[in-house]
Amino acid sequence: MMKRDGKKRKAWLKAGFTLIELMVVLAIMGILLTIAQPSLKRSIIKADETVLKENLFQIRDAIDQYYADNGSYPQDLEALVSADDRTRSYLRGIPKDPITRLPDWITVAFEGEEGGIFDVHSASPLVALDGTPYNTW
Repeated sequence: MMKRDGKKRKAWLKAGFTLIELMVVLAIMGILLTIAQPSLKRSIIKADETVLKENLFQIRDAIDQYYADNGSYPQDLEALVSADDRTRSYLRGIPKDPITRLPDWITVAFEGEEGGIFDVHSASPLVALDGTPYNTW
């Protein structure tokens, strides 16, 4: 009797999975993915926000260095990238806004006699996870 049960068990193991078993596994995987998706989206948005903060810091720091070296603010962001005989290059390139995926920034002009770019903001009309608009950062 033992031998016979052992043969049945081996035959059942070789048969593979039934259609119902595969459907149950796929349903469970679908449920788990549905639960994980909002968390994944939030993580991607948080990463983009961190990159945006870093890019804004780098551009603002380059503007401050330009002002310290030249006594005036740059007329455009390209002045931070291009080097000539008088000035050095402050950025390797204008970074992209990770929210809009473009190198477009809102520039804030200095309200003095010299003019020039005093500050930059994101050009995105969207709102951050903390509720503040990106274009106010």
